[in-house]
Amino acid sequence: MFKTFKMVLRDESGATAIEYGLIAALVSVAAVGALTTMGGSLGDMFGFVSTKLEDAKDAGTSTSGG
Repeated sequence: MFKTFKMVLRDESGATAIEYGLIAALVSVAAVGALTTMGGSLGDMFGFVSTKLEDAKDAGTSTSGG
């Protein structure tokens, strides 16, 4: 029984999984922080592109005499 208990205490395979989990959590927090910071400017950029595409579509449909 003591031999089994010692083996369980020496087993470090779970520690590696925990380390990978912590690294993934830190990367996720950094990604969320970066995207939150850039969110406003990205929204403005996509809004500008969307407006330009709508304007181009409207200009293309109004000049095609059918």
